[in-house]
Amino acid sequence: MERLQKVMAHAGVASRRKCEELITQGRVKVQGQVVDQLGVKVSPNDRIEVDGIPIYREEPRYILLYKPRNYISAVEDDKGRPVVVDLINGVDERIYPIGRLDFDTTGLLLLTNDGDFANRMMHPRFQVEKVYIAKIKGIPQVDALKRLSKGVMVDGKLTSKANVKLLKQNASNQTAVVELTIHEGWNHQVKKMFEAIGHPVIKLKREAFAFLNLDKMQAGDWRYLTSFEVDKLRKMAESGHRK
Repeated sequence: MERLQKVMAHAGVASRRKCEELITQGRVKVQGQVVDQLGVKVSPNDRIEVDGIPIYREEPRYILLYKPRNYISAVEDDKGRPVVVDLINGVDERIYPIGRLDFDTTGLLLLTNDGDFANRMMHPRFQVEKVYIAKIKGIPQVDALKRLSKGVMVDGKLTSKANVKLLKQNASNQTAVVELTIHEGWNHQVKKMFEAIGHPVIKLKREAFAFLNLDKMQAGDWRYLTSFEVDKLRKMAESGHRK
């Protein structure tokens, strides 16, 4: 027996918190009866409906993808552009990306059908770190990098502190390569952070997500996360939440 909201989240209905809201709003039925109180547990054979639609309890899937350039981090695109799920073959479950990488950004992207897990990986309160490698215009001064590390204003909000390393600089073409580690994931955040210090991004790659990396993978490759990796990510998120 498992809690109803957890089962709903695993089925990809929404995050666990959103599923709790759906329950308290009286929009969920179990075995034909409305359930509007939290704490209800269900068995694998119970029929669950949300707004009158039965949910399909899929096996949870957790996938690591090396996203290539020019793919949309989505399940579908109304402009007909290629989407990341096009790269995942042989998976019957309705997976979707956890967060997003821009169309022209490459690197590590997680996909799942577990709404609760996705929420824990995305929400900044769980403090799951993401490492980006950015090639930028110009060579940043020490003061500019310190601004990034302390937080900069992006869309009227101050970003959290970041870890910043200058990896390379090329005086002849006035470019630099910088490693940036953050635990947030706002829309276009990394690009906007570099714009805020006057160094627009030329090329961007997500190198790591928590302890996961792209070791021995090529763009377009994917693999399932192991049970150990999934459990470790959950524990890291819970630990970050308690800080």
